[in-house]
Amino acid sequence: MQDRRPLAFWLLALVFALFLLFLYGPTLTILVLSFQGPEGGLTFPLQGLSLHWYRRLWEGVGVVDIWAAFGRSVRLGLVVTVLTTVISLAAGYAFRRRFPGQGLLFHLTVASLIVPSIVVSLGIALEFRLLDDAVKAWGEANEIAWVAESYTTAMGLFTSGLGAHLTWTIPFGLLIMFAVFNRFPGEVEEAARDLGASPWQVFRHVVLPLVAPSLVGVALFGFTLSWDEIARSSQAIGDLNTLPLELQGLTTTVTTPEIYALGTLTTGVSVLVIGLAFGAILLWRRLRRG
Repeated sequence: MQDRRPLAFWLLALVFALFLLFLYGPTLTILVLSFQGPEGGLTFPLQGLSLHWYRRLWEGVGVVDIWAAFGRSVRLGLVVTVLTTVISLAAGYAFRRRFPGQGLLFHLTVASLIVPSIVVSLGIALEFRLLDDAVKAWGEANEIAWVAESYTTAMGLFTSGLGAHLTWTIPFGLLIMFAVFNRFPGEVEEAARDLGASPWQVFRHVVLPLVAPSLVGVALFGFTLSWDEIARSSQAIGDLNTLPLELQGLTTTVTTPEIYALGTLTTGVSVLVIGLAFGAILLWRRLRRG
């Protein structure tokens, strides 16, 4: 006789389905509403079906140069991805052996996940304001003309903004690499050393190939967390906004489905990056088996 599923199974399945609807429903709603016709509004029902608002988005959103903000977010995300991956790999490899101050360094790194993001942003902004004051005072004391005439601030996309994003991405990457190296087979390294491999050869030909799929995950975290970061960027990014900050500002001025088209585009970039990451992992595994 075929076993029948108990009532508890169907109740839990219903709860899970409702959770998925709550999680992805807003994204799907924005996706659908972005394809409205020229007379469409911000709510249902749909007024036609077209790519009108995507064409409007391509032409630009009012006075905001949305494509410049898009490019800034991509460039910043790529730099954050590279630095997060390299630093997390190096730190995870170094933490395999004990050294003075190891516990303090670990807790200081992870503490940025606990501190509210807006506090981190304000702290970085204050730090750079103090730096700016020190530079201006130094320029005046030494009578350096270009400091008094041209210097404004050291805050910017790849200074304070980059630092703010790294305080968010590096702890995640570090925790991933800790989990990877905690179950890393040490006997493989010992065998390589017994065969005469140097420390660099052990790292390059043994350690790196084994942890490469996890590095793809670290890179994925780095880019996606940087791509949609708002709170840590709000006070520390400088004069030029990233795409999420521009999108947040547009929600108070744009009252057409054009804002939905932009939201769909930004979500699509995240989905594309996730798909490329999974594809890279599958390709790596296939190459290793072949």
